[in-house]
Order: sequence, then C-alpha cells, then structure tokens
Amino acid sequence: MEALNAPRGTQDILPPDSALWVELEGIIRRVARSFVYEEIRTPLFEHSELFQRGVGSETDIVCKEMYTFADRGGRSLTLRPEGTAAVARAYLQHNLANRGLPQKLLYLGPMFRYERPQAGRFRQHHQFGFEVLGAGCALVDVEVITVAIAVYRTLGIQRFTVLLNSIGCRSCRPVYLALLRESMTPHLDKLCPDCQRRHAGNPLRLLDCKNPSCQPFLDQAPHSADHLCPDCRSHFQEVQRLLSLVALPFQLEPRLVRGLDYYTRTVFEVTSPDLGAQNALCGGGRYDDLVATLGGSPTPGVGFAGGLERALLILVERGAANLTPLDVYLVHLGPEAQERALLLSQELRQAGLAVDQSYDARSLSSQLKIANRKSARYTVIIGENELRRGVAMVREMALGQQTEVALSSLLAHLRTRG
Repeated sequence: MEALNAPRGTQDILPPDSALWVELEGIIRRVARSFVYEEIRTPLFEHSELFQRGVGSETDIVCKEMYTFADRGGRSLTLRPEGTAAVARAYLQHNLANRGLPQKLLYLGPMFRYERPQAGRFRQHHQFGFEVLGAGCALVDVEVITVAIAVYRTLGIQRFTVLLNSIGCRSCRPVYLALLRESMTPHLDKLCPDCQRRHAGNPLRLLDCKNPSCQPFLDQAPHSADHLCPDCRSHFQEVQRLLSLVALPFQLEPRLVRGLDYYTRTVFEVTSPDLGAQNALCGGGRYDDLVATLGGSPTPGVGFAGGLERALLILVERGAANLTPLDVYLVHLGPEAQERALLLSQELRQAGLAVDQSYDARSLSSQLKIANRKSARYTVIIGENELRRGVAMVREMALGQQTEVALSSLLAHLRTRG
C-alpha cells in the first residue's frame, strides 16, 4: 500500500519548529496587548458569497484560488482565503459595534489558496492580521502601520520602508478607472490575457500585474493619487504628515493597489532592506465600504495582514534561541534512583522549571548525551551511592562544572543559580 503524505502545498509543523511558532504567536499577541487589540477567531470556512461579495468576483483569489465545495445541504462553502472579510462578517453578525467603537481586533490562523506551491508559499498558509472597525481618521491608518512595525521590530528587523498610495473612494475612483481603462485601450492587444480580462471587468487590477511584457505600458498609466476627491486628498496628506511626525519612513508608490476589491483610500505595504530581494513583510489598507457591502451600515475600517511563514523565517534568520528551554535533565542509575527522579521531577515542575528525564534504564554516558542534545542547563545525577547519602550531583552544562548538592536543598540551589 502506498504511503499517505500530506497534500501538496501543505506542511506538518513538527518539533522543534512548533516551539518557534508558539514563540512567534506570543510575540504578536504581546504587541496586540500593548496596543489594546483583542483576539477574534472565525471559522475556517464561510459561505462562498462572503468572499465573492467582499473580496470581489473579479479578483484572482475568487477567480482562481478559492477552495470551494458544496456541503450535504447543497450550500456553497469556501475555505477562507483571507481574514478581513470574515472579521467584517463576524462584526456584523454579532453586533460588535454595541461594545463600543472602534473595535480593535487581532486574528491568527490558517488561510487556503489554490496556487503553485513554492518556497515560503503554501496552499495552506498562516496569517496574522490587525483590524480596526469604526474609525475613519488618518490617525488610525498610522496606528495600524505602527503596529505592523512593532511586530517586525520585536522580531529583530530595524530598518523599514512603508510603500504608500491612495486609491480613492467610490466618489472619485470611477473617474480614475475610466482614465486608466482609456490609457490602456490602445495597448490592449499587447497586454497579457489576465490584463485583457481585467481591463474589461476590474481595471484597477491592471496595476497589480507582474508580467514583464505588460510593465512598459503600465508604467505610463495615470496615478490614482493624482485624481482624488478633496476628502481623499486631505486624508492622504494627513496620513503622510502623521507618518513623518512619528518618524516612520515612507515612499509614495503609485502602482500600489493591493489585490482585493474592498480596499479604499490608503493602501500600504511594509518592506525592509534587511531582507534582500524578498523584502515584503506585510500589507493592508483602508476598507471603508466592506461592512456596507456585506449588508451593514457604512462603517470605516483599516487593517493589515502578514504571513506567519515569512515572519518565522525572520525569526530563524535572526538566530532565534532554543525556544523549548530545558532547565533540568534528571539522570538516574538504578530502579530506586528512577523512582526518586520521578518525585523530584514533580517537585521541580511545580516550582516552574522545565524538567525531562530518561524513561528507561540507560548508561550514564547515554543519558548525559541526551541531556547535551536537549541543551539542558543543568543535569542532576542520582545513583545508588547518591541516594544513600541524600545528595545529587548537579552539572552546569555550559561550564562543565559539577557540584554535590543535598537533595533537600536541590530546588533552592537551582533557584540561586538562576
């Protein structure tokens, strides 16, 4: 029988890597706590209409990448490809506005997109996102960008650039889209098939094209920030002013549009020169029409999402320490010593130490090798001779120093050593 493996584009997260994931999620949650964002957890699958209406029926996600299936009742369901639409749905369904505005929310979890797997990109991938619903001022845009910087700074990245653009609102964007479509019409036969489709259905997505043959024509396209209504222009100027005030470097990027239809006004991407060619960290923007599109009252929103896999690479590249620290490895020689080690392990764990031991009869050298492989800070050795005298040999592994310590004062000794 052929062995069963994980589906293509998915991965098992195994020890010791799983400890890195726990550490990473802990960092994100600590940043969320410092900015007073509360965690929200939405289902892994939603009604397909949520993403068709919220994300946009002409986006690549909806057209090409969604995992959609019919349940036994014939309802069309989709594994969530992104988090913001689900957060907006939950905000509406549970009347979170009644808790007071704005609602500042954090999510972490798996997302699903059917695309070609490659390094750092999976069909089941993981994202974290920060969302603010119910606040429309530029100050909130800047706070969300600041939160993103705080996450990556905690991971060890120090240099950042915020790529920034404004794509307008429902008042001024139609005028810009008409100009964009008109500017590309003479070149339509030279554009790639995706751009030809976007030209008719969703011209803003033209600017998202990565096909090299399209770039010379798209470089000539009009810029959205040059065609904003007075309100959008004022908002965009205020975002830039506040970013300068808090000394966050930004760069205007007229081709930046993001890939989802719910975005309005501010769109941004955070990059770092410390990461080489693959320098993108996260991206997001404002989505003031999303809640209304899903059937609610007009509610401004802004947020961003970042990939956990990408952040994990940063953690590893920055030389993450052993994130499953082992304080004590108990080495026992003989059945009576094994029983005493069992009692000691309970005492030390109740005191907050991470403790491990061998579960079978092994030689002293074999157990010491295991302690070394597990990077234990201390090895506590108990044999028949030590038991008779009521002592243990405590070896500080990093220094190679060994000390005889009374069993009755073992915990105190380990605490004084830090």
